[in-house]
Amino acid sequence: MQPDAIIALRRQFHAHAEPGFLEYRTASVILGELRAMGVRTTTGTDAIALGSIALPPTEAEQEEWARRAVEAGAPADDVAWLRQHGTAVIAELEGNRPGPTWGLRVDIDALPVDEETAADHAPVAGGFRSTTPYMHACGHDGHAAIGLALADRLRDGDFPGRVRIMFQPAEEGVRGAQPMIDAGVTRGVDRMLAVHLGGDLPTGTVLGGVTDAMATTKWTARFEGEAAHAAAAPEKGRHALAAAAQATLAILGLTRFAEADTRVNVGTFHAAGSANIIPALATITYETRSTSNTVLEELNRRAEAAVQGAARMYGVEAGTKAYGRAAVSQPDTVLVEDVGRAAEGVPAITTFTPAGASGGGSDDAHLLIDDVQRAGGLGTYVFVGAANPAPHHHRRFDLDEDALVIAVDLLERLFRA
Repeated sequence: MQPDAIIALRRQFHAHAEPGFLEYRTASVILGELRAMGVRTTTGTDAIALGSIALPPTEAEQEEWARRAVEAGAPADDVAWLRQHGTAVIAELEGNRPGPTWGLRVDIDALPVDEETAADHAPVAGGFRSTTPYMHACGHDGHAAIGLALADRLRDGDFPGRVRIMFQPAEEGVRGAQPMIDAGVTRGVDRMLAVHLGGDLPTGTVLGGVTDAMATTKWTARFEGEAAHAAAAPEKGRHALAAAAQATLAILGLTRFAEADTRVNVGTFHAAGSANIIPALATITYETRSTSNTVLEELNRRAEAAVQGAARMYGVEAGTKAYGRAAVSQPDTVLVEDVGRAAEGVPAITTFTPAGASGGGSDDAHLLIDDVQRAGGLGTYVFVGAANPAPHHHRRFDLDEDALVIAVDLLERLFRA
């Protein structure tokens, strides 16, 4: 696939950004491109275990994004199938000689960000600003294009072993990797990679292994009390909103740890009712993060204690549910060295750093890497600089599209070695 075609795919994905598990048009384009290449695909229950999704989209959300996808040109039959069976797609490529089985994760979902409208924003100037309420503000449009371009390059089969390209839904909120693991997508993988564009790195820079990713869990907590008249019979009520407020403060006040860095946040708070009614229901969503998997487990335990303690204070019932998760993984030196040798053969790569920090974010690709490593394989998370003019998740985020070709060239050399 030539550079112009790679860029065109990225721009097409960018213009039709979709949320996690609702990437109907995106997955349809991916399937169509792979079919045209003659590449074998895996979808449905062999690609994602829908029963493992903690907070699946509602019927109304599915209906809305299915309609958008068809109106944007996706085949109605494809959209209907993806709606029923999930938006994960795997490209399976077989080499012509013995070798390892590679796994490559590329994510495909977007963020609920209102994209910049100023004329100097490249997607506006180029006519590919998002047409939906979502935005590819983290480079996943580029990742999807990289995955397709790599499949096109490798369909000649002139490489050792096998390559399994995993087009993963719902990375944002770290919800998509675990259901794919539960479907068995890492089974038999010897070397697991994730590739990410950006990282505030200059174009031509490659980081062979991210070392500062944070494990995270995303939670919902629901408080159920008893409604009552706030003036006439307040003692008969059980104040769910007050319990949720107390839990919010307690979570935000959780102690730090000496052995690892931690983060906590309460992101949403909802209760319904009126000023003169003791609220019977309230919900919050919160997240925990740590640079240590074991510290995260303890942080989660303490957050749960905060929720239940607040519930007991106000005599309400509380239940929590984890809906997203990511782990910490560390890059394997052998694999990082392989990436470095591949980088030496790509003239556009001017700086290769074997391993280092990328900003401390979370990504559930580390679950895929960790799963392969625990089975005896190797893994690493690679950053390819793209001179992003604004931070990830910002409404002015964009990519230097030369980085798309650099990433494809790098991965092709790595898999053909």
